Amino acid sequence: MSELYDLCVVGAGSAGLSVAAGAAQLGLRTVLVESGRMGGDCLNTGCVPSKAFLAAARLMHAHRHPHLAIVPPHDLEAQRETVNAHVRGVIATIAPHDSVERFEGLGVRVIRGRASFLDRSRITVAGETIEARDFVVAVGSSAAIPEIAGLDPTKILTNESLFDVETVPEHLVIIGGGPIGIEMAEAHRRLGSRVTVVQRGRILPRDEPELVDVLRQSLRAEGVEILESAEILSVRHDADRHVVEISAGGAARSITGSHILVATGRRVNLEGLGLEQAGIARGDKGIETNSRLRTSNRHVYAIGDCTGAPKFTHVAGDHAGIVIRNLAFRLPAKVDYRALPWVTYTDPELAHVGLTLAEAKARHGDGVRSLIRTLGSVDRAVAEGRSEGMLKLVALPNGRILGCSIVAPGAGEMIGLWCLAIEKNMKLRDLTSLVLPYPTFSEISRQAASEWYRPALFSERTRRLVRILRRLPNW
Repeated sequence: MSELYDLCVVGAGSAGLSVAAGAAQLGLRTVLVESGRMGGDCLNTGCVPSKAFLAAARLMHAHRHPHLAIVPPHDLEAQRETVNAHVRGVIATIAPHDSVERFEGLGVRVIRGRASFLDRSRITVAGETIEARDFVVAVGSSAAIPEIAGLDPTKILTNESLFDVETVPEHLVIIGGGPIGIEMAEAHRRLGSRVTVVQRGRILPRDEPELVDVLRQSLRAEGVEILESAEILSVRHDADRHVVEISAGGAARSITGSHILVATGRRVNLEGLGLEQAGIARGDKGIETNSRLRTSNRHVYAIGDCTGAPKFTHVAGDHAGIVIRNLAFRLPAKVDYRALPWVTYTDPELAHVGLTLAEAKARHGDGVRSLIRTLGSVDRAVAEGRSEGMLKLVALPNGRILGCSIVAPGAGEMIGLWCLAIEKNMKLRDLTSLVLPYPTFSEISRQAASEWYRPALFSERTRRLVRILRRLPNW
């Protein structure tokens, strides 16, 4: 016999948990199925541990290499066990929010086991058949391992095993120069490891080149070796060493490291789900959905990483809200990535929202304009000795904002203003009258908006107008 539920959610990561919590609190009879750890990748091996790890590394770096000369350096030795304890403590603090007990308290039935569709309206899990009016598939993604000659997946690290390492790696070789690779490169260098990053193209290829260059220089100044446009030829695993053979700049080279971290992207977790039995179509990137996140089976939605969408926790949360609005309120909510931000949490941080200049020109033509404002014009940055960053905005000639990138301390916090501006179709004129607290790093946003209009505001035409207006009587 099968039980009938209003909603069955498969996957208890960020996306699935958000849907299950919302549905249950709205009175829908909800069942949640998870074969692994509650909280998924974000809580256990992704966002949470990586940011805790970065925070520990940043603190260690600040003690050993104080930014301001008036602070004497402290000769501290990084203890990996204390760093790991901090990471575990952060996870343990957040875990109750994602726990079985909390969700059962909300009225969700939680079943531990691997789900597989029997047909269009039933799954089997842990020897039980579950029938539901609607399903949400939120099974996430895992670290992708590239096909490289000699590479043994059991002898390398990914984000899923990196935080279990018990000692500070002597020499960490990172394959992949995306956000995960670059964040972990900085963190491990600050904790005392020698670090080499090997990237096929340029690092952080989705971000604006000028801003990436600021971060590249910062990493190299700290001692991170970055090899770009490098092709990995093979990997050899010795007893306590790993040898990576590469070709860069037309020359072959061997890199010997104590550990290898593979950070080359993600693959969706769709094996064993029985999608065919449910009539759910999948493509090269994941489960195929329409703009309302409905699959080819109209009673099944798919959200988060498993759809091939941008693999961010905030995207998973947005997907969850879209599904709840469709399922519970019958509102035609749709995905919209126009104002989707992403952040690389290095020091300085690199944040972006909207279109890059190249993307904007491809979509709107060569009339698109850009402007760069450096942190040297921001008094707070000067006071803290952190004027190496910048803001780059992209807009149409009429001032409609298309994109913004920021490299600065706290750039991830600063980008929110530009997310709102793009979401609400604002023009730069709307930001010029914004009053921001002084002194803050965020002042650069108003400065950039004002700079956009400076040539027209202080032109000879405007000066003539002012002279005419001065002849008029006071009003």
